[in-house]
Formats: sequence, C-alpha cells, structure tokens
Amino acid sequence: MSPASDRIARAVTDIVDPKNVIAALCLLVGARYGWPGLGWGLLAIVFCAGIPITYIVVREGEGRWANRHLTDRSRRMVVIPVILASVTICLTVMHLGGAPTPMISMVAAMLATLAAIWPITRWWKISVHTAVLAGALTMLGLLYSPWWLISALLVPVVAWSRARLRDHTPWQTIAGAALGALVAGPVFAIGL
Repeated sequence: MSPASDRIARAVTDIVDPKNVIAALCLLVGARYGWPGLGWGLLAIVFCAGIPITYIVVREGEGRWANRHLTDRSRRMVVIPVILASVTICLTVMHLGGAPTPMISMVAAMLATLAAIWPITRWWKISVHTAVLAGALTMLGLLYSPWWLISALLVPVVAWSRARLRDHTPWQTIAGAALGALVAGPVFAIGL
C-alpha cells in the first residue's frame, strides 16, 4: 500500500463524512426557500448531523469507540437508534412548524434511508458514507436540475476511499450507494 494513497483515502473519507454531506444538503435544500428555508436547514443540521455526531464523539471520548466512523458493526447497532430518534424529532418539529414540504421530505428521506440501513447492518456493514452521499446527490438532482447528477461521479471516489482504508468491501460501498439513491430519491420526490 502506498502511504500517499492512504492519506488521500483518509482525506476523502473525512471530507465526505456523512455529517458534512448532511449539513451541505440541508443548506442547499434550505437555500431554495430563502431565509426561512435556511433556518429550517440549520434546524435539520442540528438534529440530523449535530446531535448524532456529538453522541458519537462523546462515546469515542469515553474510550468506548475507536473512531467516529464506527468501523465496528456492533457500535453502529447502538448509534443508529439514537440517530433515528433524533431525525424523527426533527421531522416532527418541521411538520408541526410548517417547514416547506420538500424540506420535510428531505428529512423523511434521511429517516427512510437510515431505517433501511439499520437491519442490514445487523449482518453486513453496508457503507453509510456512500448511502448518504448518493441519497443527497439524488435529492439535489431532483430539486435543482438533473445536471446535479453529474456530481454522482464523487460516489465512486468515496467508495474507493472506504475500500482503500479497508473499512468496507467494494460491494458494501456499491450497495450503500444503490440503497441511498433508491430509498432517498423516491421518498424525497413525494414532497416535490
């Protein structure tokens, strides 16, 4: 293995971390609806990225987990219910608060994707990195323009980085990407 390739793979994995992709998605979708949309986007960031990563970092700091990417499947089984609860609270607040329908659909798509990942994770370590990225890019393509789908070229780069670091097999990254696009896209499309 080349140390340079490993450093590049680590950088890609860290930059395209699910929390970063979720934050960017929330802001990009929110921007479509002006300042109120950005406010809803910030709320979604808190519940869909902020609270989950805070929980993970606290557990990591307690020495219970090796890293924030949760490379151990058993740890994912513990954290996914916490994230599901946080995203469900966000969805409820957005619905009751009258957020724009596509923003509610965005959070519903995140919830549906995570709900699909959870049972698979019990037996197989499907890639959350590629699932989140493919789902986010699909939603942006549906909302803004099919031209956004060109950005899907990022998905194989992220898949390579996860396989290169031996955090996933190539099939786990492919399955994650397929699941993300095939679950998030239709759920999001309902609100358009």
